[in-house]
Amino acid sequence: MKAVLCNSFTGPKDLRVAEIDEPRPAGDEILIDVHAASVSFMDQLLVSGLYQMRPPTPFVPGTEASGVVVAIGDKVTAFRPGDRVACSSWTGGYAERMTAKASKSVLLPDGVAFEAAATVLHNYGTAYYALVERARAQRGETLLVTGAAGGVGLAAVDLGRHLGLRVIAGVGSDDKAALVRRYGASDIVNYRSEDLRDRIKSITSGDGIDIGFDNIGGAIFEQIARLMKWNGRLMPIGFTSNEIPSLPMNLPLLKNYSIIGVFVGAWAERFSAEAARMNDTLMQLLAEGKIRPHIDRILRLEEATEAMQAVANRTVQGRIVLKIR
Repeated sequence: MKAVLCNSFTGPKDLRVAEIDEPRPAGDEILIDVHAASVSFMDQLLVSGLYQMRPPTPFVPGTEASGVVVAIGDKVTAFRPGDRVACSSWTGGYAERMTAKASKSVLLPDGVAFEAAATVLHNYGTAYYALVERARAQRGETLLVTGAAGGVGLAAVDLGRHLGLRVIAGVGSDDKAALVRRYGASDIVNYRSEDLRDRIKSITSGDGIDIGFDNIGGAIFEQIARLMKWNGRLMPIGFTSNEIPSLPMNLPLLKNYSIIGVFVGAWAERFSAEAARMNDTLMQLLAEGKIRPHIDRILRLEEATEAMQAVANRTVQGRIVLKIR
């Protein structure tokens, strides 16, 4: 079968399309005929050797995909050949066929397109786990999302709107403002051209924010830490700035706010039943039009390098999808 291969941790430029053997599902896995795979910042980190874990090389990148089940392992009872599914996995999505844990796969409701389905579990799964499970967000609370036009950020804006939150979208360029407003942001701050602290204080009449959903890290996270309300929840989601922040711990102490870690992949490994229920919920929200994943563009499998470089350069709004079938 055809697949994209990462032979060394040297980044997107060295990815190559090759013919490899078709994988076989283990007892708790399904084999999927892949129709679409999304391209994430995590994929780019993995092939660049910058993620928390490094798969053995060579490996097929791709953490999220959708398609049709063609075979199942002998322990699988929830799926059967012919089922339309989406899945998340550490690797494997950029290929004509892939295996995935049954516990990390979900049936697609009728009418849900493969392209949209391939963009939900990572983006909206991260946002849902952060806002619903970790922050316990309440209707009417104020949410600040940084990197708000990216895949995970835009999902947080969209889901925040659905949950009845007041969403402030942080973006790095003005050309992203229209998109985040369309997805539910009531206010927008450009943290490259505006003073984040002054702007948030102005938007909130000096009150600050209840929930901080930070994809950037570095100095941005350190500024948000000074903008939290009493009993707020500040969540590090990722570090696209490539800077891991450090905080004076008197800040959460004085405001009685919490810093809450969000690592949805590890949670899904430990609590697979709960993660499966979340995935079902997300697909139902998608089928009902209550969440609206944004696809920046659809490319061919052979254009995976171009897709990843666009993600690395932050020229993508929402997700790029590779159409494989």
